[in-house]
Amino acid sequence: METVPRPGRGPQSKKNKPQAKRKKPRRYWEEETAPTAAGASPGPPRKRKNLELGRHRQKNSHSSKKSWLSKKSQFPRKSQEQKQPGGEKKPGPQRSLSGFQDPFPGPAPVPEEVARKFCRIDRSKELPHSLPKTRSKLEVAERVEEEISAKAARSELLLAEEPGFLEGEDGEDTATIRQADIVEAVDIASAAKHFDLNLRQFGPYRLNYSRTGRHLAFGGRRGHVAALDWVTKKLMCEINVMEAVRDIRFLHSEALLAVAQNRWLRIYDNQGIELHCIRRCDRVTRLEFLPFHFLLATASETGFLTYLDVSVGKIVAALNARAGRLNVMAQNPYNAVIHLGHSNGTVSLWSPSVQEPLVKILCHRGGLQAVAVDSTGTYMATSGLDHQLKIFDLRGTFRPLSARTLPQGAGHLAFSQRGLLAAGMGDVVNIWVGRGKASLPPLEQPYLTHRLAGPVHSLQFCPFEDVLGVGHSGGITSMLVPGAAEPNFDGLESNPYRSRKQRQEWEVKALLEKVPAELICLNPRALAEVDVISLEQRKKERTERLGFDPEAKVPFQPKPKRKGRGSTASLVKRKKKVLDQEHRDKVRQSLEQQQQQQQQQAKPAGVRLSALDRFVR
Repeated sequence: METVPRPGRGPQSKKNKPQAKRKKPRRYWEEETAPTAAGASPGPPRKRKNLELGRHRQKNSHSSKKSWLSKKSQFPRKSQEQKQPGGEKKPGPQRSLSGFQDPFPGPAPVPEEVARKFCRIDRSKELPHSLPKTRSKLEVAERVEEEISAKAARSELLLAEEPGFLEGEDGEDTATIRQADIVEAVDIASAAKHFDLNLRQFGPYRLNYSRTGRHLAFGGRRGHVAALDWVTKKLMCEINVMEAVRDIRFLHSEALLAVAQNRWLRIYDNQGIELHCIRRCDRVTRLEFLPFHFLLATASETGFLTYLDVSVGKIVAALNARAGRLNVMAQNPYNAVIHLGHSNGTVSLWSPSVQEPLVKILCHRGGLQAVAVDSTGTYMATSGLDHQLKIFDLRGTFRPLSARTLPQGAGHLAFSQRGLLAAGMGDVVNIWVGRGKASLPPLEQPYLTHRLAGPVHSLQFCPFEDVLGVGHSGGITSMLVPGAAEPNFDGLESNPYRSRKQRQEWEVKALLEKVPAELICLNPRALAEVDVISLEQRKKERTERLGFDPEAKVPFQPKPKRKGRGSTASLVKRKKKVLDQEHRDKVRQSLEQQQQQQQQQAKPAGVRLSALDRFVR
């Protein structure tokens, strides 16, 4: 007996099941409207046809995959030429993918005076007459230099920071403005940069800022040594070496510290751990570090100037100045030349590659007390026991440009990045300002004046901050000096906000780019010029070694002619003809030179001739 299944129970047969239509997903080009009469959604038929044709070919044909790809670009270029009514084509404006026209087409124009500031090639000198290959290389180098200077001039627009300045009211002298008034007028972040450290029990103090301007190290005469991040006031290390400290310097980074103690020179890390004791540098009085050469220059009581290469730990040179105790030393940041002041009133300039001083300058009638060189290497400021403050020109003349007699001799001098000059006279600090960077500061009226709690023993401007650090017998004082520092810094060279990983990468790069000590000279640009004397000497030695001059002009050898015209007499005749022509050219040149010399020696036409002029040769 068969049972009929109840409705709703058991599976239905596929034949009796109604076929429900599947809802087709809507494409991105379709609108939410009712379907068409055919029941299919409208779409771009041309695209679909091409797609189906491509799939069919890919499946059935054995051709390569590139055969069905379109050779036309996905974004066809719009024609930049527009037709005029006459039928001629006129170039149209360039348009972007969005279809909008660029209102400023082409590269941005660069002013010549701005590009000239970044150019490192002297345009006044013409290219030498050399081989075509050498001349083409020089021309390519000039074009590359032009492009680099133009890019640097364009990127100057991105430097948003501007140097500050201090202006008084109508008729007000800025030297009468106190530090307390400046602190009240500036913002909170700038006001926090002014502080005083009361350390009378360990003074007087010598201080030094790192190259980035973020860290400060100071050492007292009674053995107190400390290093800190002076912006956040975070202490890095603080020790007492139980020995007199005469000077202190950061090395290439804030991780290493050189301290000139009473007996020997010692190297510490930023945790206060002693790493090295250099006994060959004994009784050191002053320290200077050359960052691009990794050289630590030391001046001692015995009169020796010693250069220590901190990258390998070897002494490069030990020079005897033969001038007694060396207590005054400064470096030229432009060419890394060391300036030493002596008790006889002279300043000597030294390089590790030369045993004698490069230049000796008589500056004062008495002994030197302080020497400072500006960041561009143009001016040198000196002060002596004769109470004179002088500024000298270092561009080859070495002559005094300005001088002023002070009521008390300046014991310490310092230049800022923008050319401000600070002088410490007893417990007073005077600051003079120029019209801008690399400008001569006038010495008539001081820009700022500040009185301290004790006699000044050290002065240094903080890099990239309008701050002057002063070490005195009462501790450390940080002064606010508007307009002292360069407002923009190079993040790849001296970045105050770099991390530990960035500092390590910078150290590796700096070591790879280290400049040899033999290249230190008065004029660094002379390294790129041709040394004519050495070139002639090498040419002479080569001629003596080979027995002949390989660059000499080969004598004329006539080529043999056809049969009947190449006799010996004709060859000799042609040789003689060429020799005579060369001789005529030499005689003509010598006569022209003589005429030019006579014209130069001739008297002007307005001068009356005398009877004795006939005997003048």
